[in-house]
Amino acid sequence: MTETSAQPRVLIFDTTLRDGEQSPGATMTHEEKLEIASMLDEMGVDIIEAGFPIASEGDFAAVSEIAKRSKNSTICGLSRANFKDIDRCWEAVKHAARPRIHTFIGTSPLHRAIPNLTMDEMADRIHQTVTHARNLCDNVQWSAMDAYRTEHDYLCRVVEIAIKAGATTINIPDTVGYTAPRESADLIRMLIERVPGADEVIFSTHCHNDLGMATANSLAAVEAGARQIECTINGLGERAGNAALEEVVMALKVRNDIMPFQTGIDTTKIMNLSRKVSTVSGFPVQFNKAIVGKNAFLHESGIHQDGVLKNVETFEIMRPETIGLSAANIAMGKHSGRAALRAKLKELGFELADNQLNDVFVRFKALADRKKEVYDDDLIALMKDQETTSTHDTLQVKRLRVICGTDGPQEAELTLSIDGVEHSIDATGDGPVDAAFNCVKMLYPHKARLQLYQVAAVTEGTDAQATVSVRIEEEGRIATGASADTDTIVASVKAYVNALNRLIERRKKTAPGDDVKSVNYRDAG
Repeated sequence: MTETSAQPRVLIFDTTLRDGEQSPGATMTHEEKLEIASMLDEMGVDIIEAGFPIASEGDFAAVSEIAKRSKNSTICGLSRANFKDIDRCWEAVKHAARPRIHTFIGTSPLHRAIPNLTMDEMADRIHQTVTHARNLCDNVQWSAMDAYRTEHDYLCRVVEIAIKAGATTINIPDTVGYTAPRESADLIRMLIERVPGADEVIFSTHCHNDLGMATANSLAAVEAGARQIECTINGLGERAGNAALEEVVMALKVRNDIMPFQTGIDTTKIMNLSRKVSTVSGFPVQFNKAIVGKNAFLHESGIHQDGVLKNVETFEIMRPETIGLSAANIAMGKHSGRAALRAKLKELGFELADNQLNDVFVRFKALADRKKEVYDDDLIALMKDQETTSTHDTLQVKRLRVICGTDGPQEAELTLSIDGVEHSIDATGDGPVDAAFNCVKMLYPHKARLQLYQVAAVTEGTDAQATVSVRIEEEGRIATGASADTDTIVASVKAYVNALNRLIERRKKTAPGDDVKSVNYRDAG
């Protein structure tokens, strides 16, 4: 079936900047949040949940600025079921052309025990807080946290209360990733059939992926009558993550014959957004991840390759171009000029101004001198590296020399620029990376603890670039860094220094722990 405007519309509610950022270590900077929000807005996301305004001053500032800058999307903030949270949320989102307040409370027996409320006391609180939110904003979403483990009669009761109090969207979250597709559909269908006024609101689904069924559960809810899906780019989120935006959107697009619903998403922007979120969060996308994984459109089996060469539909149910992935992977080399590089980067989703192109071109030439052929993945890694470094950084790697032997400790000699002044030192360690990191710690003493160190090859061959991701933590502040280089040790040190630079920026902008979700809450879904 071909998609038509007559098909029911499913709203896409993206919570990458709120639930996605709750992934341990995925805290994003203010500027990164603004950039991702802009990309989501341009892609056609209906509702952007920009953050949890009362959690920190940083969250409030980000939500407020996103609200001011948004052009198309509804901008939503999260709040717990109390007047203080709701007022703070409204202060942040009120600047948007289309603001929304999202308030939640846990309704299951386990969650009712947290605030120690009886069923009647909780019902009264829901009435009061939703009414208060609606008096501030005409677009109010209410969530029954842990809805799938809530008694059906009570869930119907509180949903009806929320609707009568003025909620325009009712979100039914699978907070702990507990449900299965049939149960997901049955619960949505039951609520629509039993609750008075259900036909006057939009029902939403918010599924976590603890059992690997978030996408299936979301789509089942849509078939049962839900008309909003809450999701994140790359499935980012607490624990095992959320339903992935790219999966639910492409499932509705590719299988429109059996799921005749439409979204407003420009799918050609999916790949670039996936890369951006991966870069700023420090969470690499697994190679076999549906839709956006590195291997999603690769064929190694001889039978598969032969079939695809004869007819791509033999083994491909969608085209790479549909999600913004270049179909051609033509190698570039040291003889390639600026125009060719600009054209290739534009094809990969990177639009550069002249001064930006000049900077990237210098780095491209340096890479081409070390690597005979530079492929698409190399250029993407180069751009990610470009985005995470700045000439204004406090720390900059100038020179690195590593001495490795088969016995005894490894040695490293490092020259680091600190506020424009170069300092050099040598150190030993249990391996070359440890030795190089020890140099950094000696030149720039700090108390940050290394939480994650991850290496992945960008392409094949002994001259392949390595991408290194690093996550560090200091007094509640978490910072990530990434870098790519044909020398794994160089990439490691640059990634480590990149993380330290981000930590330094956080020190300047926040008090200890201010960029951590210090408010005592779980998520709303």
